[in-house]
Amino acid sequence: MKLSALLTSAGINIGVCALLLSLYSVLRKQPGNVNVYFGRRLAEEHGRHRDSYVLERFVPSPSWIVKAWQYTEEEILSAAGLDAVVFLRAIVFSIRIFSIAAVICVFGIIPLNYYGQEMHHDHFPSESLDVYNIGNVMEKSRWLWVHCLVLYIISCAACTLLYFEYKRIAKMRQIHITRSPADPSHFTVLVRGVPKSTEESLNETVRHFFTRYHGPSYLSHQMVFRVGKIQKLMSNAEKVYKKFMHWNATAFDPRSRPNMFRCGLCGATSNSFELIRSQSEISATKNNPSHSYLPEKECAAAFVFFKTRYAAVVASKVLQSSNPMLWVTNLAPEPHDVYWSNLWLPYRQLWLRRIATLLASIIFMFLFLIPVTFVQGLSQLDQLQQRLPFLKGILKKTFVNQIVTGYLPSVILQLFLYTVPPTMMLFSTVEGPISRSGRKKSACTKVLYFTIWNVFFVNVFSGSVINQLNAISSPKDIPAQLAKAVPRQATFFITYVLTSGWASLSSEVMQLFGLVWNFLKKYVFRIKEDDPASVPSFPYHTEIPRVLLLGLLGFTCSILAPLILPFLLVYFLLGYVVYRNQIMNVYCSRYETGGRMWPIVHNTTIFSLVLAQIIALGVFGLKESPVASGFMIPLVILTLLFNEYCRQRFHPLFRNFPAQDLIEMDKADEQSGRMEQIHEQLLSAYSQFPPESHNVCLVDGEGTSGSNRKDEPTESRNDLSHPTLVGLPISRLRQVVTAVSMLVSLQSKSSPM
Repeated sequence: MKLSALLTSAGINIGVCALLLSLYSVLRKQPGNVNVYFGRRLAEEHGRHRDSYVLERFVPSPSWIVKAWQYTEEEILSAAGLDAVVFLRAIVFSIRIFSIAAVICVFGIIPLNYYGQEMHHDHFPSESLDVYNIGNVMEKSRWLWVHCLVLYIISCAACTLLYFEYKRIAKMRQIHITRSPADPSHFTVLVRGVPKSTEESLNETVRHFFTRYHGPSYLSHQMVFRVGKIQKLMSNAEKVYKKFMHWNATAFDPRSRPNMFRCGLCGATSNSFELIRSQSEISATKNNPSHSYLPEKECAAAFVFFKTRYAAVVASKVLQSSNPMLWVTNLAPEPHDVYWSNLWLPYRQLWLRRIATLLASIIFMFLFLIPVTFVQGLSQLDQLQQRLPFLKGILKKTFVNQIVTGYLPSVILQLFLYTVPPTMMLFSTVEGPISRSGRKKSACTKVLYFTIWNVFFVNVFSGSVINQLNAISSPKDIPAQLAKAVPRQATFFITYVLTSGWASLSSEVMQLFGLVWNFLKKYVFRIKEDDPASVPSFPYHTEIPRVLLLGLLGFTCSILAPLILPFLLVYFLLGYVVYRNQIMNVYCSRYETGGRMWPIVHNTTIFSLVLAQIIALGVFGLKESPVASGFMIPLVILTLLFNEYCRQRFHPLFRNFPAQDLIEMDKADEQSGRMEQIHEQLLSAYSQFPPESHNVCLVDGEGTSGSNRKDEPTESRNDLSHPTLVGLPISRLRQVVTAVSMLVSLQSKSSPM
């Protein structure tokens, strides 16, 4: 690829980013888009944007960048939680290390590569990008020791920064555990694999077991029920009813007549309705939230509550029986983090599900070789012209050549990569995680492995699928093949940073899908106001793999193709502003994992460093520089030893809770008299069938929900009526459904086995 093609790709991406960021600075000022760009701060920001000056709302301005930059870490921690802070610390680490690498490599490595051989250089725009890579350095050059020294500096700086970040985040996690309000998950153990007995129910089995073996510390327990189709229909009917009640209370103009309300799509009249509850039903629901659901049966899982945090942790780590498949205990996730659909899966099935999803992920990974191979064909025009002779005339045009080689391959690959996160999220759901955060963490790991393999390794082994498989079949030749392939594919990685990095950030800040849905909702379906429960959560499973993949490209290409570093540094600087803005204004934190994503960041960074050192070892071997090759081996060993030290020193704090801290917290609660209040709250914390279902958003470090609407007037919530549906109470519908469910259950019991 020539430098002009790279400049064309950079110009297109800069233009797209500037256009989208300018549109965002205008669209965020419009009152109708408040729910899209200020979902988390809807109540706070709505009035200010509605009253802003009319002309100002249509003028692009960088004020949002300044405001996003001014947020302190304490404000982000109180508003979005420790997970958001950890993600931003990964961005800060990337900015620091690649600032050091960019300064050293641009002024120290690029001149050595450019004048590595005695050759005539073309005019600057027509210059090939290969002259800036290490491949332009002559064999046995005495300047290769500079590349070795620079890689030592980058590796030492990265390890030093990683150590201090790991230490700081571990301390923040400890503070989060010890100083946060009492978390029900610290007192609760999820038990699975409860053995069935013909003499007693599962409920009695759990009670007898923990009373006998954990009597002094056992408090109570709550069984998990298998929800059948009828109960799901009833739950969905409740949710639809609450949606209509919310729209009635906020969306429709009280001065207009309901029967004259028209649908914006087809123009027909739309009739509102009301499902009337009986007074006895309301009181019964308040007294017993699960009364109206009548679960089909108990399943072999339960939440067991303990009197102290220390007792819960001990019970979760101890093997409860001689059969490891029975009485399996783990600390329960937070109440809002529980993934109920997987709790009634038989524990014996989980290992089969993990194997099945692993095989499905591998198959999907190999199927993805088809679009990747096609993309690499576009970046190699000589092969493309041989296979498609009719394109020779078109590809001879300069601008078309620059578009095809510099911009189109990374765009096509990025479009195919959009299918990866939802697919991996589906695989992670099938695995059977017990928490939503566990599902997202598993999906994050799968997406990370997938992108590293398909974007990096498959692309550097460019050519046919057969050649790629041959590279895998001979592992001893992989370092030499990487040494040949990475410098050759460095130009593609630069364009990938422009497309997947810069363009993805501009589309992220624009929220294109949310913007389109907001337009349809307001101008087609005529829904004036918005449901606060529809605020999205931050997509860690897509953004963390993208940041880590670009970091891997930066480390591996730092001395081989240092021209990538300035583009990469711009991405991280822009991402730092964009993600801070999105976290504070758009996304809502529904649960907290306490920064458990950081070990993924640390381990991937170490992998990137070791990979860069192994590739450099192969390059120095090909360049016949034994001194530089010999100095690479100690660097690899020292990096692995550093990783092992961090794994022993910090990683246990992210897997377990320190007993010392838990005991101190228990003593403090007992001395202050808060322990009895905590025990009372435990009994209702993990309610499988809550009377009100609302998404929870962390605001100022505490959970808030839509239950605060109970102070609104009854008329504002129950004013949606229609003559054809008045007198049709939801209690009668429930009685009918309950009767049907009882008949079905009796029929199943009476049927022969």
